[in-house]
Amino acid sequence: MPLSLSEIKDRAIRFAQEWQGETREHAEAKAFWGDFFNVFGINRRRVATFEEPVKKLSGQQGFIDLLWKGTLLVEHKSRGKDLDKAVQQAKDYFPGLKDHELPKYILVSDFARFRLYDLDEGSSFDFPLEQLHQHLHLFSFLTGYQKRQYQAEDPANIKAAELMGDLHDALLRGGYHGHKLEVLLVRILFCLFAEDTAIFEKDAFRAFLEEHTREDGSDVGAQLAQWFSVLDKAPDQRQRHLPVHLQVLPYVNGSLFTEFFEFPAFDKALREQLIRCTYFDWSRISPAIFGSLFQSVTDPVKRRNLGAHYTSEANILKVIQGLFLDELRQDLAQAGQNRHKLDQLHRRLEKLRFLDPSCGCGNFLVVTYRELRLLEQEILERQFADKVATGQTVDLALYARVQVDQAYGIEVEEFPARIAEVAMWLMDHQLNLRLSEAFGNLYLRLPLTRTAKIVHGNALTTDWETVAPKDQLSYILGNPPFIGSKLMTEGQRKELLAVAGPKLQGAGVLDYVAAWYLKAAQYVQGTAIRVALVSTNSITQGEQVSILWGEMLRLGMHIQFAHRTFKWSNEAKGNAQVFCVIVGFGTQAILPRRLFDYATVKSEPQELKAKNINPYLVDADNVIVGKRSKPLSNVPEISYGSMANDGGNLLLSDDEKDELLKKEPEAVQFIRPFVGAQEFINKIPRWCLWLIDASPSQIRSLPEVAKRVEAVRLYRKASKRAATAKLADLPSLFGEQRQPISEYILIPGVSSENRRYIPIGFMLPEAIASDLCRTIPSASIYHFGVLTSHMHMAWMRAVCGRLKSDFRYSGLLVYNNFPFPASPTAKQTAAVEAAAQQVLAARAQFPNESLATLYDPLTMPPALVKAHQQLDKAVDLCYRAAAFPTELSRLEFLFEQYRLLQAPLLPTAPKAKASRKSKLTA
Repeated sequence: MPLSLSEIKDRAIRFAQEWQGETREHAEAKAFWGDFFNVFGINRRRVATFEEPVKKLSGQQGFIDLLWKGTLLVEHKSRGKDLDKAVQQAKDYFPGLKDHELPKYILVSDFARFRLYDLDEGSSFDFPLEQLHQHLHLFSFLTGYQKRQYQAEDPANIKAAELMGDLHDALLRGGYHGHKLEVLLVRILFCLFAEDTAIFEKDAFRAFLEEHTREDGSDVGAQLAQWFSVLDKAPDQRQRHLPVHLQVLPYVNGSLFTEFFEFPAFDKALREQLIRCTYFDWSRISPAIFGSLFQSVTDPVKRRNLGAHYTSEANILKVIQGLFLDELRQDLAQAGQNRHKLDQLHRRLEKLRFLDPSCGCGNFLVVTYRELRLLEQEILERQFADKVATGQTVDLALYARVQVDQAYGIEVEEFPARIAEVAMWLMDHQLNLRLSEAFGNLYLRLPLTRTAKIVHGNALTTDWETVAPKDQLSYILGNPPFIGSKLMTEGQRKELLAVAGPKLQGAGVLDYVAAWYLKAAQYVQGTAIRVALVSTNSITQGEQVSILWGEMLRLGMHIQFAHRTFKWSNEAKGNAQVFCVIVGFGTQAILPRRLFDYATVKSEPQELKAKNINPYLVDADNVIVGKRSKPLSNVPEISYGSMANDGGNLLLSDDEKDELLKKEPEAVQFIRPFVGAQEFINKIPRWCLWLIDASPSQIRSLPEVAKRVEAVRLYRKASKRAATAKLADLPSLFGEQRQPISEYILIPGVSSENRRYIPIGFMLPEAIASDLCRTIPSASIYHFGVLTSHMHMAWMRAVCGRLKSDFRYSGLLVYNNFPFPASPTAKQTAAVEAAAQQVLAARAQFPNESLATLYDPLTMPPALVKAHQQLDKAVDLCYRAAAFPTELSRLEFLFEQYRLLQAPLLPTAPKAKASRKSKLTA
């Protein structure tokens, strides 16, 4: 059993007293360093060697005074000698060491002074021998008894995963695979962590492998089997004649080592690879991050970009802070030093229960548990501050109440589910050591009698009540799978529809993550359970809103806090950009509601207090924007462009047009510009045969054109779709014809999310708009000005759908519901028209540039930027005199205008019959 901090301190004082004299002889030096290691409860002979032979860079033979491979190199000098030279001499040995043998620390001493170098941090510390007890924290690395700050991007996490990945691959090459390989890796991880964090004696696992297994590796599998078996047995259940190195092992329990299976056959190389893993400092890993990295070692695709597939702690904290942590910290601040209030808060922490119904490797549960334990420690430090100050011992086993079994999870894959269990234990142990340090009293939870309940199963087909009874549960949290509606498998779609139920119309267009929202809302009925889930922002935009949130509101859900769109990722190389929202909801209308807005998707959030948060994550009433066939405002109607449905036979590239005209120059009268979204934005020339006015004889006189018309007929006739097959009777015409007969506004159906403004423009009727565009015939320059303003763009970004991450403009959803200015004055209208003309004039200054270039944020010309700024001001003034400081403020205003415009269209409750008198006086 590792020593307590107070015991180590007492030993350090005695050690300094015993070695006040000058140390000269080699034997005395060995005794000195033996006693030094004994201060920390470590047998020097087990971990370090004297006079380790090594070749220096010069080729000369050298001897390291003391070497603990992978951890510490000691160089000692006679009393009063130059310690700077000792340091340089120590570094001269580095070229002769293998990578995994290189130390993380150098300690030089003349037996009266110590100088310790931390090579990772580049720091050094000097102190005399008699002050050793005051500097014990510097040597915490010797026992694993240390406090660390864990960083999401710490390269130690990546390095640790790479080591496990190499071991995984070596075992796999040897024919060891599947479930047993995954369980073995989890067990090895636990042992590696245990020997660096005071669960085992320091480096006990390494010593076991190096000293008690054959060099050729032939008995490693059998020895591991015995090692694991001992860890799974209480001391009174173990065999009496076990070797000493097994007798001293702690009883771990927790079912981690219970299952028996065939162990792998090791050879010399595989044994050495496992031993190399023991030279890494596993106390440095963050269980919250490493779990996901560990899982990725078994996935070849993820292995190629190790580190890009975990959720950063910063993003996890956004979820749990809004869900519960900020509230608990506020309660702690209010409790101050009041013991009664602190005890009440502590007992509240003990009763909290958390469910992550898509827990993966347990990232959310691990970070949640860590934050609860840190809160608990702060409470205990306040409650027992007087005892700690006077050196009294606090029995932490009586007062540390927050336990890993307060966490529940559901995970569809077995390996990450098992990793999640172990990650919770590892985090628990790290926090126990942290608590031990604060109170100077070693506190361990062994054997493992309590465990997080991580169920291996499909969260959408599992009854959550069987995992986490709702009468005990406090919170549901997590980030369910990000799978778009069109990317789901057939099985996933069936799971979604089963959760939605037959009555929810249109559920087939929902993203997979919506199933977790619906199931959570169904589960928390009649409870105070609060939920916070992460999802792609698509569930708060476009047609999904009316379907998902219509049902969520029907189930009585209130959005209690939310983070508007931000980039959900870490900073790992190659990480895909995913734009997400966090939505916290429940049955209670908690006030005030917290809304976190982002200036850009990479900005830090700004918190706003909201009266209500609607499904678009705006402080406005719970209005839902559905598809509308006619505009809500008094404006021209919008339409799709024309769809060829021709198998490509009526459409022409530049080259195809030129080739056709070489053969049949007379066809020029039937060739029109053809404009789709990409052609319009990127200035790509494309053409079509527009034969709506062509007579039969004219088509017959043009064999090349007739050949294309015949190809259209055959294409349509072969279609299995009845409507398309019917169009074979009209092969010279587009399948759907909606071409305006006068000048019109063209809006591309899809545009990049990187542009602040969707490029919109006027087109002559000769240019045929494709069905990938939206057209507004008879629209004025005023309408153009409003549509290309920041006001309309803000509305579009809030309610439109997405194609991947690009904006997908819908006339039925965006345009028809957009609240145009209700009653602009003639002066205001004229100002918009003048500003809109300036936008067109600024574009005209660059006739050779595409709209894609002109509206690229990096290359947008200053003249065009200024013109749009003036237009934005002019349009804003048509709505109100007060400025709109943020996009969110625009949306709050627009949703209120939408509500007012929509109100007369909604059915109203029948009024009481008025009396005759009231009619006469009305």
